[in-house]
Amino acid sequence: MRTLRISTAAETATLALLLINLATVHVSAMSSLLGPLHGMAYLLVIAATFLVPAPPSARWLAVIPGINGLLARRLITPARGTGAGS
Repeated sequence: MRTLRISTAAETATLALLLINLATVHVSAMSSLLGPLHGMAYLLVIAATFLVPAPPSARWLAVIPGINGLLARRLITPARGTGAGS
């Protein structure tokens, strides 16, 4: 679960930086660095989602580019305040 949380944050951050770079100055060195990092984070989110106990819908959401980690984590992580102790 920790790997999924970290890789989701990395994927979201690199996507945001890529889009900001594209919309503003478009420095190709930044794109060359962030592109592969974003791709690896994307693949890591997919792999981590398949490794944790998750419903099939979370696994399908994990392959959607861009927002995959956020959607999958939302289905996997139980909402706060619910459960046996509440």
